[in-house]
Amino acid sequence: PGIRLVAEIKRASPSKGVMKAGLDPAALAALYAGAGASALSILTDATFFHGSPDDLRAGRAACGVPVLRKDFTLDPYHIWEARAMGADAILLIARILSRRQLQDLAGLASELGLTALFEVHRSDELPQVLDCRPQLLGVNRRDLDTFQVSLATCENMRFELPKGVGRIAESGIGTREDVERMAACGYHAGLVGETLVRSGDPAAKVRDLL
Repeated sequence: PGIRLVAEIKRASPSKGVMKAGLDPAALAALYAGAGASALSILTDATFFHGSPDDLRAGRAACGVPVLRKDFTLDPYHIWEARAMGADAILLIARILSRRQLQDLAGLASELGLTALFEVHRSDELPQVLDCRPQLLGVNRRDLDTFQVSLATCENMRFELPKGVGRIAESGIGTREDVERMAACGYHAGLVGETLVRSGDPAAKVRDLL
């Protein structure tokens, strides 16, 4: 019952730069999980987010909750990598993948025992994702062209999301009121990164959001 939290570990972002110098992914993962996060999202992209596979390995070893490899999954090799790192799930971004790529990559993930989180930004990206019969569907409220975040994105798309699918609201969640707003729209979880990483007390912030 209630909305769950996917707590993110990321060192930087294209829009905000470095989030926290000297970030310790193992320590942060343990704090998140101990405070009540249901899952972790860990950035492994080096170019834009300053992450690495070692960040995921460290976070995975430090806690017992499921871990999403947050990266640009473009090739079957990336899914094999995720499995070798110890990830439980991989990210498939509808905007950068064709219908066939989504189907093939999701199929391989399933074969390897990984769950695919399908991410959409607009309503016109939904049809190709729904063809894959997703278990988890994330709605990212950040416009990838302007980097602006709108809470209304998740609200406007809620009626188009199928029942029986885990719904995750992504980006721009900073307060308990934001969480309650997403829960009222039928989302089962919120993915929160910057708010937690920049917090002086990440564990307290997790508890506050929950």
